[in-house]
Formats: sequence, structure tokens, C-alpha cells
Amino acid sequence: MTSSFTRDDSGRLTVGGLVLEDIAAAHGTPLYVYSGDGIRADYRNFAAAVAPVNGKVHFALKANSALGVIALLAGEGAGADIVSGGELHRARAAGVPADMIVFSGVGKTAEEIGAALDAGIGQINAESAAEVEAISRVAAARDVVAPVALRVNVDVAPDTHAKISTGQRSTKFGVSTAQNEAASLYRRLAGDPHIRPAGLAVHIGSQILDLDPFARAYTALLDFGNALRGGGLPVPTLDLGGGIGVDYETGTATDFTAYGALVSRIFADSGFQLGFEPGRSIVANNGALLTRVIYLKDGDNKRFVIVDAAMNDLLRPTLYEAHHAVLPLGPAKTAEGPAAEGPADIVGPVCETGDYLAQDRMLPALAEGDGLAVMSAGAYGAVMASSYNSRPPAGEVMVLDGACHVLRRQRDIAELLAEETIPVLS
Repeated sequence: MTSSFTRDDSGRLTVGGLVLEDIAAAHGTPLYVYSGDGIRADYRNFAAAVAPVNGKVHFALKANSALGVIALLAGEGAGADIVSGGELHRARAAGVPADMIVFSGVGKTAEEIGAALDAGIGQINAESAAEVEAISRVAAARDVVAPVALRVNVDVAPDTHAKISTGQRSTKFGVSTAQNEAASLYRRLAGDPHIRPAGLAVHIGSQILDLDPFARAYTALLDFGNALRGGGLPVPTLDLGGGIGVDYETGTATDFTAYGALVSRIFADSGFQLGFEPGRSIVANNGALLTRVIYLKDGDNKRFVIVDAAMNDLLRPTLYEAHHAVLPLGPAKTAEGPAAEGPADIVGPVCETGDYLAQDRMLPALAEGDGLAVMSAGAYGAVMASSYNSRPPAGEVMVLDGACHVLRRQRDIAELLAEETIPVLS
């Protein structure tokens, strides 16, 4: 259980002093609940850890793009790391200054590039020669100069899930620093009159718990940046990306101290401004998905707890085989209380065998209507939701300074149908 989510004297699960069962009763389930206090505290802890170096922190919106979350972090001084034109609009709507926005991603369209230049964002991370050319064309048509950093691939493989590993040359991300490819492209963009070279960027993956891959990638980036500078090229910024992992097993708060010390050791007195894009490490353990038991079903060798949340609400277990702790909203069981009944799969109503939130978990005796919290769901939860099976995805609320704020209510089926039209057929 995270420090944001605790049990009160009666054993009820709470966040920010509010009882989660009461929040579920007031707003319905399935429901995402975020600890605004926890998000703010974790951001401050990250910013303090990297304060010894000259850097800017941009929150990665792909982890959680709720306007309320973005605005909370913008109020703390965070910028935004975006990967789409839609996220650009979200960042601006939430009050992020344009010059504090970094645009990452391998497939920016001409329309998205144009919107970014019109907004005056601080940096576009280009990931291919074709993209550099596209940025130059769009900038020339607007008679502006685009701030472009080159995302490089330093061929560092982190120990993480294959689907969120981006540091190897076998992936679609970045330009290889081998065989002069990245150096040649950086010289080209530095000589383009419609581009202002903003530096270099790297991001080797997500949910990385071992600091060694960061150390190897950052050292390679620093060496490459110094080599370009030695050749007379301007390289003002080294963007270090994100990727710091969190403890999904216990949900304990992430300690950024060692990461900050690593960054300080490598980049102290380097003369580069640094960029950071934390996402998961700020929000994951500060969110939970609340759900209720619909039915209990006994299988041949296990029981199934069928709940009203499903893979359309939280895709991570199905997509990544991800682990999320599942806790009853009611009083915790003790040694004197009812023993765990045995292993159970927590599954949803979606018509897929892969529709599960957790498998083989030891849970106490449950009854229809009981509330459960799927923990560590603040990152890559609501942002990946869909309306599969015509199920409106879960709503979102945030508890901040002792009050519960609705960030996005759950839509109903009438609203989903209203987005579509039926053609007139002869």
C-alpha cells in the first residue's frame, strides 16, 4: 500500500483523509481516484533530487493526461513532455507555458508540427532524417525557426518489458550514434536556416528499476554531445528522458535520491542544460481504480471474482502482464479474522479471456457489492482506456487538500452513441 493510500482506525482504505468506500458510493464505480497530495509530493521529491544540476522537468503526459493532474504539476513548475497534437492541446489547456513543452515521438504529422510551431513550444525532438526535413519544410512555410533536438539511440537495453524498451537499435526510436549516422544528421540540422539546434535527447525505456542502464546511456550521450561540441556544433541541451520504475508489488513511494546522485555525478560541471521527463514515477502509485464485485464464481481449481471494471478500463495486466495489488476497501483482515479463502482471479465483464485485472491473488471472503481497489493505477490506466464492448470508461477524481474533485465523470452510453451517425440508405 502506498503512503498516499492508508487504512484508518476502523480499517477502511482512505486517501487524503477521505474514505474510499464513501468516494465510490458518491461517484460510482469503476472509478479512478488520484492522490493530488501524493502527486505533488512525489514531483517535489524528484525536482529536489535533480536540483543540483541545471535542468528542466517536463511531466510525461502519456502516463496520465487528466487536465487536473497536468494543472497541478504545472502549478509546481513542471513543463510537459508530449507525444501528439492532442497532448499539446491538453498541456496548453492545463496552463503549461509553451516554452516548457517538449514534443517527442516518431510520427509527428505536418499538422502537428505546425501546431507546435504556432504555439511556440520549447523543443521538438526529431527521430529521423525524414522528420528533420518535414520540420524544416513546415518552419519555412511559416517563416520561423524551429527548435529541434535530435533523439539518438545509444543501443542500451534496459531490463524491462520488451514492449516498453526503447533503447536498442532494433526499435523504431531515435537515430543511431554508430557509423556517424546521428552526427551527420545533427550537422545537417545545425546548418538548416529554418532550424535552431536545441541539443540531443535519449530515452531508453520505461519501468527501469536498475540505475546501471541509465548510467551507460547518459555517459554515451554526454560523450556524443562533447564530440559534437568539439566539432564546433552548438549542443545546448541534453534531454535525459524518463523511465524511472516504481514498485508495483508493494506500492511504496519511489526514492529519487540515488537517481539524482547519478545524474549529478555524470553531468556535474558538464556545461549542458539537462531535461527530464518523469511520468510513471510521479503518478503510478498515487492512483487506484475502484471497482465492485458483481458475482462470485467457483471454477475447477480457483474462484473468479467478477467485478464492474474491465480491461477497457485498465489494460496493463492484459497488455504487459502487469502486476497490480488488489485490496478490499473495507477493514483489513487480521490473524484473528477470516482467513484468506484462497487464490482468485479478478476479472471483468468484457468478452475476452484476457479480461482480467489480477490473477491468482489471495483474497479474503468476498460478497457481491464489496468494493476493491486496484492499486498503483495512476499511470497508463485511464489514458489507455477505451469503450470496448460499448462500455463507457471509468471516471476520474482527485483528492487534494482534504477535498474530492471530479476530473472527468464517467460518460453514459447515450453520449457514446451521440458521437456517431447512421447514413441514410436508399
